[in-house]
Amino acid sequence: MPLVPTAQILDEAETGAAAFNVVTLETAEALVHAAEQAGRPLILQISENCVRFHGALAPLAEATRALAEASSARLALHLDHAEDADLARRAVDLGFGSVMFDGAALPYEENVRVTREVASHAHAAGAMIEAELGEIGGKDGAHAPGVRTDPAEAAAFVSATDIDALAVAVGSTHARTDRTTRLDLDLITRLRDAVDVPLVLHGSSGVADLHLREAIDAGIVKVNVSTHLNGHFTRAVRGVLEADAGIVDLRRYVGPGRTAMAAEAARLIEVIAAG
Repeated sequence: MPLVPTAQILDEAETGAAAFNVVTLETAEALVHAAEQAGRPLILQISENCVRFHGALAPLAEATRALAEASSARLALHLDHAEDADLARRAVDLGFGSVMFDGAALPYEENVRVTREVASHAHAAGAMIEAELGEIGGKDGAHAPGVRTDPAEAAAFVSATDIDALAVAVGSTHARTDRTTRLDLDLITRLRDAVDVPLVLHGSSGVADLHLREAIDAGIVKVNVSTHLNGHFTRAVRGVLEADAGIVDLRRYVGPGRTAMAAEAARLIEVIAAG
């Protein structure tokens, strides 16, 4: 079916909305299959780092769109962690339902100005925009240990920028390979009460299932996951190669990686969306 607007998935989320990162065509296939298995919506994310890896946005984006449109699942397309405002605008022009502009490294006033400009471009095309205050941990900033989003500052930033979703610093960190992160649930609730846009949790790979549900109950809506799912893909590939050092056909190890990612992604969608 056609891509679903990201805003629609967030608006209709009874509990949380899953947002998982595409890295290659095979991971896109795994995530689309996972959404079909779970029978629930999924936001497919392509990050600026991923675009840099592939050398361009359009090829992977168009392939992901083709997979989504051939699927029975309700799928949205989102640009994740774009520090390049031009890249965010290109994603909007390519038909992405949402973009995240990350101006956290900019001085505050410039961050507000550029974020508002990207928001205006997105809104003119019917897309939504996500932003954050500070930087997410693992990317040298606001989700680093001890750094937290202030509710009053969050409310002022949302008002000044006209954004539609806010990534918040509540204790998570990017690229965690264990799931022992403890979030500040009280702060999540205070942030939920302070702003009138959905809250987004980055670095969710480090958060265990039950604690993730607690964060959603406290006020998180969009839950971003990448590293955790990549780990399932990579471990499956490693297992095949270790079992048979003579394998040279990529399909014989990429296939099991894709299958492993799809299975865990389907399970995690249920954790996030089922309530």
